[in-house]
Amino acid sequence: MAGNGKGNLEGAVVAVAGAAGPAGRAALLRLAEAGAVVVASDADPARLAEAVDEARYAHGGATVTGETVDLLDLDATRQWADRTEKEFGRVDGLIHLVGGWRGSKTFADVPLADWDLLHDLLIRTVQHTSLAFHDALQRGGRGRYVLISAAGASKPTAGNAAYAAAKAAAEAWTLALADAFRKEGGEDGPHAAAAILVVKALVHDAMRAERPHAKFAGFTDVKDLAEAITGVWDRPAEEVNGHRLWLTPQP
Repeated sequence: MAGNGKGNLEGAVVAVAGAAGPAGRAALLRLAEAGAVVVASDADPARLAEAVDEARYAHGGATVTGETVDLLDLDATRQWADRTEKEFGRVDGLIHLVGGWRGSKTFADVPLADWDLLHDLLIRTVQHTSLAFHDALQRGGRGRYVLISAAGASKPTAGNAAYAAAKAAAEAWTLALADAFRKEGGEDGPHAAAAILVVKALVHDAMRAERPHAKFAGFTDVKDLAEAITGVWDRPAEEVNGHRLWLTPQP
């Protein structure tokens, strides 16, 4: 079922966590275009409804659903995974787009309250979605868990201490999931894969409109990120499992 882009996910069931932001909207559009059944979640019901409607109407006939899920509640996250598999018969992917950023001018100025916030947004939600969807991704036969991360996790700066540390922890957790997939696959290799897409930062049309003279050097457009997300299914599980796939120069 891997292919050249359009239609390469025909019939696949892909869940998207954090679907209402610019990256989430781009992912919903691209996944729907590729033929996937898209199951979206976000903490903001109004923005989620707009994102789901946009993807649904852009690709007539596409199945795109949305529901508000508290990803800080493990039981609620497990219930979302179970409902998805029960309704559609399988789960082929979980795209983790839950984001957030806090920074400071200097290292000494970092408020530890930023860590508390980012711990929940960037680490705890990854723990819950990976635990909730692990079994279903294995059963699907071509499951993919995709984390979107930042280059700063590999090269932290003084004012980005809390953000970089949280991203690094989320990456480590995802790589542990990849190791589980590898071990569970045995001699045949992993049946599912956990991969990390690494960007410097993301840019979208509204940002360019607000800052028409900005160059956004090294930034990844959300449409290109969405293309890279669908591309994770174009390669065998063993080629992407446990790998950081860089969409920006590696520091």
